[in-house]
Amino acid sequence: MQTKKQVVLPRFQKILEQLGENIKLARKRRKLTTIQVSEHAGIDRTTLYHIEKGNPSVSIGAYFNVLRVLNLHEDFLKLAADDELGRKLQDLKLLGKPSE
Repeated sequence: MQTKKQVVLPRFQKILEQLGENIKLARKRRKLTTIQVSEHAGIDRTTLYHIEKGNPSVSIGAYFNVLRVLNLHEDFLKLAADDELGRKLQDLKLLGKPSE
């Protein structure tokens, strides 16, 4: 089964690259090797390399497992937790105002 390559616009790719760098720094701060993290996360070392580079083709599950190994899995709960735009749109609808 061939996986479809994910296309991410360059300005958004920078966000993934920053995430990868953050993960790499977290691993190094804990003095863990790529072998240790990849084995505990149940992924190939190449996949960890791709995660640390911010590759958009890596599954979200692999990202999660690496964060779990680094004890940062609770950070996943922060994703999309503060939906400011969604609340504003909902409030406009509740107030009967058309959204712009």
